Amino acid sequence: MTGTAVNPLFRAAYLAKDGERPVSLVIPWLSLKDQKLVYPNNITFSRPTEQEAYVRRWLDERIGFKSDFSILFYPGKYQLVTSILLQFSLDKRSILAAGDISEVVPDENADVAILEEPEHLTWFHHGKRWKIKFRLVVGIIHTNYLEYVIRLSAATQDYPKSIVCNVHGVNPKFLVIGNKKLEQQRNGVQAFTKGAYYIGKMVWSKGYKELLKLLQDHQKELTGLEVDLYGSGEDSDQVQEAAKRLELAVRVHPGRDHADLQFHDYKVFLNPSTTDVLCTTTAEALAMGKIVVCANHPSNEFFKQFPNCRTYDNADGFVKVTQQALAEEPVQLTDAQRHELSWEAATERFLRVAELDQAFTWKPSESISKRFMSTSLGLWSSVEDASAYVHHVASGFETTRKIFGAIPKSLQPDEEQCKELGLAIPAGKRGSQK
Repeated sequence: MTGTAVNPLFRAAYLAKDGERPVSLVIPWLSLKDQKLVYPNNITFSRPTEQEAYVRRWLDERIGFKSDFSILFYPGKYQLVTSILLQFSLDKRSILAAGDISEVVPDENADVAILEEPEHLTWFHHGKRWKIKFRLVVGIIHTNYLEYVIRLSAATQDYPKSIVCNVHGVNPKFLVIGNKKLEQQRNGVQAFTKGAYYIGKMVWSKGYKELLKLLQDHQKELTGLEVDLYGSGEDSDQVQEAAKRLELAVRVHPGRDHADLQFHDYKVFLNPSTTDVLCTTTAEALAMGKIVVCANHPSNEFFKQFPNCRTYDNADGFVKVTQQALAEEPVQLTDAQRHELSWEAATERFLRVAELDQAFTWKPSESISKRFMSTSLGLWSSVEDASAYVHHVASGFETTRKIFGAIPKSLQPDEEQCKELGLAIPAGKRGSQK
């Protein structure tokens, strides 16, 4: 239930909503062993059709309309991989592709590719180059991608041909909750009866380290403050121990859906994290009509347009805006402000910055494909083409892939996944998984 799983699903639904374009959502199919590691609440699927039915049911319960898009599956693998790559330590808890996943999309349907978290789809990709397979490639970037990309915020590095734009919306359920709170406020009913909280995957890098340090260093100024933390993750035990050492009342709870009734009455969402490119839970809290206290940071630039977003520059500022937020009532959002948080608005922004709201007629020249397939560097016309060629060659050897941190034996999907997805079994894989 991460943002990079949920957001592409909503994007596909809203891109297909008007019926003007056929849309396919391409998602990973994991072995049963990997499913048990990744999926919550012991959910597993024996066939791709079961997972598709679950995904569609989950979506239908949230968007309130039928969206006609297809779902395709590519073989994926999940593994915790730690490697040293060009002086950087790469610690991935991610699903990565196995084999050439561009083959999942028929050539006649290969118009525009939207790569969500494109680095996960390009790091170890060995197959047809994305810009050869598709007429246009757009990456929704969270970390690194040296291609034409849309960056959710300026918290990422600068990239060639990149545009900074938030192209995510919130689950419509959060806007419905916000509507109910707005009605209560207009009717003079106290809409928010609880204080402050934070929700996020319970790992130190997701804001818990910053929040607990702020609370620890300013316990006297924040006397009487009560904070509830919701999350599950690898660092849950350590977070609980750190919270117990505080004089303030900081309660730690297991993770749950942010739309759960448990969260409706909280007034203040504390989010000091600066590691997110764009925080989904911050957008959700604003949509529910809450006050958000967050750092003055590029990742929060989009949220500054909303009157209930309160930013701070330092620890003293955190104390000040937190105290103010708890003492005030949230501002009632206008219809236009609420629309900005919606997936309808996010889709409009995406189509505009990707220039897909205009007539789309560009086609790759024949020479590009021929140039890419050639083994002679003398034919390359740009550094980009040369680097793509080197990457293609290097990613084709198991030894090289391991050095750069690829999941072992992911050059091709295994026999079990091929059978489950109805794919041809690669040569050399027959019987190898027994």
